[in-house]
Amino acid sequence: MRKFFSKYKIIFYFFNFCLIFLYVFPGSLIGFLLYGDIRFQPRITPDFIVSSNHFYAFILLSVIGLLSFNKFNQTKILIIYLVVLSIILEIFHLLIPERSFQWQDLFGNLLGVLVVIFIKKIINNYGLLKK
Repeated sequence: MRKFFSKYKIIFYFFNFCLIFLYVFPGSLIGFLLYGDIRFQPRITPDFIVSSNHFYAFILLSVIGLLSFNKFNQTKILIIYLVVLSIILEIFHLLIPERSFQWQDLFGNLLGVLVVIFIKKIINNYGLLKK
């Protein structure tokens, strides 16, 4: 079982690195690769109140992180890390050229983390995955 979760840790670290790289890259690397325009940010789904791309990215990072680190102390540190990371990465957009700080993006980051934490609490409290 330990080897199974160690694979997830590698995936978590890799996804974490990729997410940070995409956040600090000046402009949109994905927009450049897909459309040849560094200023164009592709959207997975339309934004509603929060940025959908940021919401999906942080849901994925949070799920992989919570699957990777399942001990209580590790989970607490991971949650703090994810919340701080979501805030700091968006604040970096104030300094990076071709990027801009947006409240929608910040709330999308935070909401992605909070949704996964909420679902994990429900699963733990009601034992939905216990035998």
